Amino acid sequence: MGCKCSKLFVCFQGSEQGSAAPEVKGIEDEQKGELDGLPPFQEYTFDQLRKATSWFAVENIVSEHGEKAPNVVYKGKLENQVRIAVKRFNRSSWPDARQFIEESRAVGQLRNQRLANLIGCCCEGDERLLVAEYMPNDTLPKHLFHWDTQPMKWAMRLRVALYLAQALEYCTSKGHDLYHDLNAYRILFDVEGNPRLSSFGLMKNSKTGKSYSTNLAFAPPEYLRTGRVVPESVMFSFGTVLLDLVSGKKIPPSRALDLIRDKNVQMLTDSCLEGQFSEDDRTALLRLASRCLQYEPRERPNPKSLVAVLVPLQKDIEVPSHVLMGIHHGDSSLTLSALGEACSRKDLTAIHEVLEKLGYKDDEGAATELSFQMWTNQVQDTLNSKKKGDAAFRHKDFRAAIDCYTQFIEVGTMVSPTVYARRSLSHLMSNMLQEAFDDAMQAQVISPVWHIASYLQAVALFMMGRDNEAQVALEEGSVLESKRNAGA
Repeated sequence: MGCKCSKLFVCFQGSEQGSAAPEVKGIEDEQKGELDGLPPFQEYTFDQLRKATSWFAVENIVSEHGEKAPNVVYKGKLENQVRIAVKRFNRSSWPDARQFIEESRAVGQLRNQRLANLIGCCCEGDERLLVAEYMPNDTLPKHLFHWDTQPMKWAMRLRVALYLAQALEYCTSKGHDLYHDLNAYRILFDVEGNPRLSSFGLMKNSKTGKSYSTNLAFAPPEYLRTGRVVPESVMFSFGTVLLDLVSGKKIPPSRALDLIRDKNVQMLTDSCLEGQFSEDDRTALLRLASRCLQYEPRERPNPKSLVAVLVPLQKDIEVPSHVLMGIHHGDSSLTLSALGEACSRKDLTAIHEVLEKLGYKDDEGAATELSFQMWTNQVQDTLNSKKKGDAAFRHKDFRAAIDCYTQFIEVGTMVSPTVYARRSLSHLMSNMLQEAFDDAMQAQVISPVWHIASYLQAVALFMMGRDNEAQVALEEGSVLESKRNAGA
């Protein structure tokens, strides 16, 4: 199998082996009371769930494998307009009605903000169904493997790992230390963009509990030997999710461990993450993954130690998940600055005034680089192009500003986020929307925490009719501006 890695474990873990994990405060107390609005577990009638799912309509299927899944999951809406997820089991999965209800009720007593909580079940005739909170923002693979507009950021990947570990820690503390078939599809995103662990996996897929839908290349070694899982099997599966988060793709554990053993960790890292993490952070995450993927179950960590390792690694903790994820948060009570308001109104004249007043204050290091190279004729010509562009920008001759700033940029002697921002606005004024968006993106590449770049992206997206993406960029700009002002 290639998963026996005791020597690797000792080498990669180093002095961490045997050391006491730092004490991390549990999450149950801090979340108590936040789930007061959640209804208590109850039994639903089959007719209620049939109506809620429009008679189990195909278009309401949200299962990974659609109709071909052995146990199909549907989205639905109850008569009180509460949105739900309904898992309908294969008719032969749970012949013992009493056992199904007892196990459902046990899982239904769990209440935690890290879970997509189970709120009910149905057991009528041969029908066996579970009802859980509906999570509207898709599964982890959608955002990690099949993203549309932006890859998942490193800070968000770390948050997913921590929240998953905290969910498992909570379940274990309540006596539910088995989670069946843990994989990326079990991680869902709520309306706030926060990751949650599906409560469906806390129930076996059948009375025997021997079904395992994940590709067997990712299954724990003990499952392959015995057909059953133990609490430590969950830790192995957690390790495979960590690999997903680091690599942005599915890599079999045996292959991953070979790459780690050969110190070829670059092959394990998503190229979209370049510049977003430190080498120490990547090493810490891969070290944790290798511990989870130990061949012997007893050598794997427990959920509490997962949390202890992941808490110190968190980044951008003050940034909401929906902002990191690029998810429009329709209920956001965002308070915008005057600049933010101007961007939301697409008031290009007001934005022009701000950029003109700001000047080049945010081009850190630019003056030093220029003074070092001032003696060359090429740089003098470049400066002249920039000065002409600034004059044209000041007098609102935006076509001329575009030409002059383009000459400055193409020479490549130096880079200036402000020049890209000014050319972006000039493009907006000339109704060249894609070019404006590209320039705003380039300004952010040069200066990742510059709020102006995010704001200009928002304006371009608003003008292109991509309102959801624009709202996310607007909120990101507001967060960056608030952080900047707080540190001023």
